[in-house]
Amino acid sequence: MEKQIRTVNSAPINRILRSSIVDGPGNRAVIFVQGCNYNCIYCHNAETINICCGCGSCVPQCLTGALNFQNGKFNWRSELCIICDACIKTCPYSSSPRVRDLSALDIMKELKTAIPFVRGITVSGGECTLYPQFLCELFAFAHEKGLSCFLDSNGSCNFKKLPELLDRTDGIMLDVKAVSNYESISGVYDTCVLGRAVFLAERRKLWEVRTTIIPNLMDAIEVVHKTCQAIAPVDSQVRYKLIKYRPMGVRKSHASSLEIPDDDLMCRLADIVTDYSMIPVIV
Repeated sequence: MEKQIRTVNSAPINRILRSSIVDGPGNRAVIFVQGCNYNCIYCHNAETINICCGCGSCVPQCLTGALNFQNGKFNWRSELCIICDACIKTCPYSSSPRVRDLSALDIMKELKTAIPFVRGITVSGGECTLYPQFLCELFAFAHEKGLSCFLDSNGSCNFKKLPELLDRTDGIMLDVKAVSNYESISGVYDTCVLGRAVFLAERRKLWEVRTTIIPNLMDAIEVVHKTCQAIAPVDSQVRYKLIKYRPMGVRKSHASSLEIPDDDLMCRLADIVTDYSMIPVIV
């Protein structure tokens, strides 16, 4: 299925969290966009990968009638939805019918009551950088409210070509999935992620790099060494989040074939990060 990239000041929004302490510094509101240009086999939010095609395969699974067809058009009634996730568990296309097309102003209105209690906003996904114009407008509104603006990205975006977005972004959390076998992990051949990370670090925009550790999918020690070797000389204050793979939320076709790392490996990787004077975070 071809990925859909929109170039207007709105974006398909999967969900909005009004409070999170794990998506950047401090308590933050988090906006999850729908749509991703990667298809990682260990994705924990696989329902955000593709835009809903309206096939209706989820309709019979909806117990409350929140999903239906009206005048030949697929429809989701949020007031009837109980968020039981039967629809996304049924969907054969790694998508969700519970998506709204919202403008930046729509989102700020939804966050109105949360704004006094959060330090900033983080836009995640899916892949948030597929919607750069939307992000620029949203971040302009957020900065007017005194909020910091962070991006949670898979590393595919070339920020050199998006100077306005980079200027309006206060910090970026970037995935480094591998150093040699990106295609087997993400479905996309990409050899430039580390270079993009260094570019962001040079501009003091890289707040965190992250690697999901799966022993039978990657040489984790090599990945961590090479990532640190690239970034530490530029900005050793970047956090390195080492994510212990867990099968919860991963598509059943992949979950059982992926290996969970043991604590000894995670501690060894954290020691490597510390040796480079970077900041290790194990989750």
